[in-house]
Amino acid sequence: MFPLESPWNISFAGCGFLGIYHVGVASCLQEQAPFLVDNARHIYGASAGALTASALVSGACLGQAGANIIDVAKEARKRFLGPMHPSFNLVKIMRTMLYRTLPPDAHTLANGRLGISLTRVSDGENVLVSQFNSKEELVQACVCSAYIPVYCGLIPPTLQGVRYVDGGISDNLPQYELKNTITVSPFSGESDICPRDTSTNLHELRFTNTSIQFTLTNLYRVSKALFPPDPQTMKAMCKQGYKDALHFIRRNGLLQYRGPQRALGRADGEEEEVEEEGDEEEEVATGVNHHDGREVAVFSENSTAEDHIFEHLPPRLHRALVEACKERRSLFQSLGNLLPIRMASAMMLPYTLPLESAMSMTIRLLEWLPDVQEDVGWIREQMVKLAQCFLNQARRRLSQQVSARLSYQVELRRTQSLPARPGPGPRPVSILPGWMSGGSSSMLDLILRLDQYQRQLLPGLLCVNLDLRASIFTQTSAEGGLGPLAEEPEEGLVMRPVGPEASTASPPSSARDPGIP
Repeated sequence: MFPLESPWNISFAGCGFLGIYHVGVASCLQEQAPFLVDNARHIYGASAGALTASALVSGACLGQAGANIIDVAKEARKRFLGPMHPSFNLVKIMRTMLYRTLPPDAHTLANGRLGISLTRVSDGENVLVSQFNSKEELVQACVCSAYIPVYCGLIPPTLQGVRYVDGGISDNLPQYELKNTITVSPFSGESDICPRDTSTNLHELRFTNTSIQFTLTNLYRVSKALFPPDPQTMKAMCKQGYKDALHFIRRNGLLQYRGPQRALGRADGEEEEVEEEGDEEEEVATGVNHHDGREVAVFSENSTAEDHIFEHLPPRLHRALVEACKERRSLFQSLGNLLPIRMASAMMLPYTLPLESAMSMTIRLLEWLPDVQEDVGWIREQMVKLAQCFLNQARRRLSQQVSARLSYQVELRRTQSLPARPGPGPRPVSILPGWMSGGSSSMLDLILRLDQYQRQLLPGLLCVNLDLRASIFTQTSAEGGLGPLAEEPEEGLVMRPVGPEASTASPPSSARDPGIP
């Protein structure tokens, strides 16, 4: 049961061209539970969700909003590269659509109640804008919230002197963490109103607060967020949003709070038919296979099935979507859809694409002239900041390398250098010299000190001399007798003890080799 004793909010997630799903959800809330919309404290939106939230708060016609989304999708699908074609200006089309859909006092109705998620370019932080001074400012906030870098352009738009980009980059589902926030998302996940896929859920991804399950149907939806599907599929998505919202209302027992007046009017006969269909759907909702039948209808392209699905939609929304899905083709467009013409167009694309790109670039430059000074100044500032960032990083790395090398050389010199000899005066008694017990405690320093101590100790005990005559004499006894080595001298070193017996240990001149002069 949804708690009605405390205030609640409604939050629409960003989803690109799948925003047609939000139109179905909003129309169901207005139709079946208008108090949820009228008494909501805040209605939030990010990216495409901000467009539906603006229309819902300002009381705009949702049928026209849904038809506009389908028209934009049809316009994008006309081109070979879709929305990535240079001649397709999404920002311009979106701004024109908002000016045509929103009422003149939309900013007054939206102040303090509508929250649009934006991403600030300077630091990447999320900003929720809820105060608008004019309709133009409200439209500009919606454009900033849906502006995807590179996809929509290279220079971000400005709002009140600050540049913003798509709000879904920093927070795709605003205020989702609040307890009484009704979250709406066209991706199957943990949102309150979302499709319920029956396929196996392998994993769950959270993209800036939006829950997206790894299912095959969700992968298809993600692929169609930036590259729109055909109009019939978008119409089915709108119907899917209506049914998901209706299921949420029934699951929380909110149908009993429905008021006598409807936001979208109906004829009496149509209303009775809808109530009968609603009873049938309520019976299906209690069954186990409710989502199975609904999921099959999500992307169906059969016209008979689509007519049956849309029977209980509000007539105004239904007529607007049906009218938008109609293909109005002239004789030239009909000829252009022939296979030989399409093959010839594809073969001529390397020659026609540069020409179309040059024409669209010229048009955009002419439209850019009023803002060229401000945008060029911003580009210059960004280039200066980027250069400073690179210089700071290079300076930091260079200083770290220099300091590491200097510290290494200083440590090496300190370990290789010998300590100063002790001066005169009494020193504490120690087994080892004082310079060996002090200083650094590194292993290399200890080895060097032991080696130096050995060099100072050995000359006092043993004297080593080189004998050019290459003979070795050894003192074998205290009486001064010569050993057998004196008779058979060998080449090598002469070793003799140091002391008073050195004279007795020296061999006579007659014992030397007579062959050596």
